Amino acid sequence: MARHSLLVGFGGFLPDRVVTNVELASQLDTSDEWIRARTGIACRHVAGPHDTATSMGAEAASRALSYAGLSASDIDVILVATATPDQAFPATAVRIQAEIGMISGFGYDISSACSGFVFALATADSLIRSHQANRVLVIGSEVYSRILDWSDRGTCVLFGDGAGAVILEASESDDHRGILSTHLHSDGRLRDLLYVDGAVGQPEKSGKLRMSGRDVFRHAVEKLSSSVDEVLSSCGLTRDHIDWLVPHQANIRIIEAVAKKLALPADRVVITVDRHANTSAASIPLALDEAVRDGRIRQGELVLMEALGGGLTWGTALARL
Repeated sequence: MARHSLLVGFGGFLPDRVVTNVELASQLDTSDEWIRARTGIACRHVAGPHDTATSMGAEAASRALSYAGLSASDIDVILVATATPDQAFPATAVRIQAEIGMISGFGYDISSACSGFVFALATADSLIRSHQANRVLVIGSEVYSRILDWSDRGTCVLFGDGAGAVILEASESDDHRGILSTHLHSDGRLRDLLYVDGAVGQPEKSGKLRMSGRDVFRHAVEKLSSSVDEVLSSCGLTRDHIDWLVPHQANIRIIEAVAKKLALPADRVVITVDRHANTSAASIPLALDEAVRDGRIRQGELVLMEALGGGLTWGTALARL
């Protein structure tokens, strides 16, 4: 049996502060009903003054290590998917490396916006398959509340903060579990549909998130549906084989549209967007952690993960837990 990657650890962290739609409606020209109807979001967690991509990611990582019965010394690589790092450099990954007490191996960040976790998962799987690592800690950690324009009701109601983590471990068993296939895409021609208007290298810009919502929605449903067929075909599987869809939690309408194309019933789709909002690269690992821990997703079941984010970037990962 060829070397492959098993998912052996899961962890998540959400900040204590919860901001409801009602609270936002007291500050913006919006309402709870308007937000729920268009996004499915009821509330979101927002980072406190001491919450950072590093602190949240480290907590999610610690919980994943505990789940797997491992220590930081058992990890070879840390990959962190984030669009909201604490600093331009050093990478959030090496900051988390120090935070959890991992003194060997290496780490680096991956910036693919909301698709970041899928991109990081694919990278981790490649590192394991190529014998460069035996165990990889993959983290999505985001503090989007600090790049939002809180006067823009079209964007600020959509996002939340949090971190999720998984651990991949090398295996040569023949039980057909683990990461089966990953497929990644990007199209830079669509970069202006979803972006942040500034960075360290552009001090005159505001550094706030901007989005063309309708265009992003259209591309999301089209590109994710195509990417799902691509990953299934590569494994000789059909949509009927999928046990669970764990999508990026951007908008309930996008989630429902993709699930409909897959003919998946609502009770086979893991949804956290109502309580977490869009936590970008953290959304899939947070949802996966929740569904594994509450017993919905069980060992041996086929799980499809998919996401689309700024870039535009998009990708899918198929795994049997």
